[in-house]
Amino acid sequence: MTASHPLSARSAAPPETTGPDTGLGPDPALMQPLDAEARKALMRGGSKTFFAASLLLPARVREPATALYAYCRLADDAVDMGDDPHAAGRMLAQRLDAIYQGRPGPAEADRALAQVVHRYAIPRTLPDALLEGFLWDAQGRKYHTLSDVQAYGARVAGTVGAMMALVMDTRGAQAVARACELGVAMQLTNIARDVGEDARNGRLYLPRDWLVEAGVDPDAWLRAPCFTPAIGAVVQRLLRAADVLYARAEGGIADLPLDCRPAIQSACRVYAEIGHQLEREGLDSVSKRAVVSKGRKIALLAASTGAAFMHSPFGRKPLAPLPEIAYLVDAVQQCEARAAGAGALPRRSFDERMEWATQLHARLIDREQQRAQGRQGRAA
Repeated sequence: MTASHPLSARSAAPPETTGPDTGLGPDPALMQPLDAEARKALMRGGSKTFFAASLLLPARVREPATALYAYCRLADDAVDMGDDPHAAGRMLAQRLDAIYQGRPGPAEADRALAQVVHRYAIPRTLPDALLEGFLWDAQGRKYHTLSDVQAYGARVAGTVGAMMALVMDTRGAQAVARACELGVAMQLTNIARDVGEDARNGRLYLPRDWLVEAGVDPDAWLRAPCFTPAIGAVVQRLLRAADVLYARAEGGIADLPLDCRPAIQSACRVYAEIGHQLEREGLDSVSKRAVVSKGRKIALLAASTGAAFMHSPFGRKPLAPLPEIAYLVDAVQQCEARAAGAGALPRRSFDERMEWATQLHARLIDREQQRAQGRQGRAA
């Protein structure tokens, strides 16, 4: 994974036989809420960017978001920095087993994640996919097409978007898809910004097919990375792909609770601005790193706060999810279906309930109009 990422040992997710899907009772002694000092410990040494963004979230979301961040950071470090990435992956999978059984180990990050996955019914597929993406890094996987890169982004960032949607109590298929796509967009921006840094670590995330089309031999370039107009053209092409996903993601902000919209709108715009800054600097992310100034960030945050409330959930056409994230959306919906089959009511945000009620009202009016027209026809 790129060194600037903001946040299974198994290639296919196992059946969801434990945790929130079966109602297996957690061990109360290990599921007690963390105290303030424990929460601070989870963030110690963490991302300043994440910490700043988390301040825009409502308090009810900030704590579970911190737990998710801490787990992502722990898992990434364990796989990326350990001597044996595959052994680390197996260890993390075993810890997830215990977490989903409601019996986490004593580590603060495990206890915090256990509380989150049980409280918000996060399907096991999501953290398993995250671990799989981390292992792709350790395996030196090659990415030939944009779809390959987006499949990687789906695992290391789309999963985080999906889990964040769930802790915001937003579970509809469209909303989860947009959250995953925002994660992928951010990962594409990271890749475009960190081309040189990744190359010096022996990693290449730019689509190899694009490089070949631009006249660049990927392996030869990786041995001696330098900026050229051809590399800049490929970087710009990746930024355009990210912009498409940012636009899709902004369309899903209306599905979020009102108090969560400013944070997500801000994250969307500030991250997209990294790409714009990179373009202003000539697309050279090999010899330098694009940075959005503090003043520009503040301006974007201020503009985003107001714009976040302008989105409307009504009158939008559903969008099919990006193919690479479809299985993550399906996992959430299957978890919801199991909960409904067990007699639990679907978990919907206020805005989702309002949209459902409005659509139901419109269908009833349409049905009544059709009946009236039928009666008029028979009378004639």
